[in-house]
Amino acid sequence: MDRPHFLTFGGKSPRIDPAAFVAPGAQLIGDVEIGPEASIWYNCVLRGDVNRIRIGARSNVQDGTVIHVDSPKPGAEEGHPTIIGEEVLIGHLAMVHGCILHDRAFVGLGAIVMDGCEIESDAMLAAGAMLTPGKRIPAGQLWAGRPAKYVRDLTAEELAGQRAGVAHYVELARRHVEAIRLTATRP
Repeated sequence: MDRPHFLTFGGKSPRIDPAAFVAPGAQLIGDVEIGPEASIWYNCVLRGDVNRIRIGARSNVQDGTVIHVDSPKPGAEEGHPTIIGEEVLIGHLAMVHGCILHDRAFVGLGAIVMDGCEIESDAMLAAGAMLTPGKRIPAGQLWAGRPAKYVRDLTAEELAGQRAGVAHYVELARRHVEAIRLTATRP
């Protein structure tokens, strides 16, 4: 069975909490840290080669997502690391680059979050949207489009659904760990 691939780069190696799930086929490179009960799904690439990537507890990075960072440079001496808080949901095939996703932020399927952006807690970037450099989505708002713009405030039901999604992916990751274990023991 294929395994996740971890690569030390620039003297820094990925650090994965023992309670996290990293699926077979995922690629984690360099200064990457994954928190407890977080899940990194099949064929994701997290490349912390020129800056750091941090992913908090119970966050979920779905299949095929690419997470990268921006290098330090004149005028931006720190560059742009990618910092993902706790209980963040990131949909399939998203591109997350040099940004901050606060606790309980949501990034939809195929969405793009560019350098210097922030998505505050309980805020959502819709599927297929592109948040252009330096934009900030305030807490409780939904933004959509290319480039992304404010659409409306999120409802209490939508926020509850996001929280239910976190619990769902924590449990689903446990089931995948078990399925992988069982597959590995078959002759």
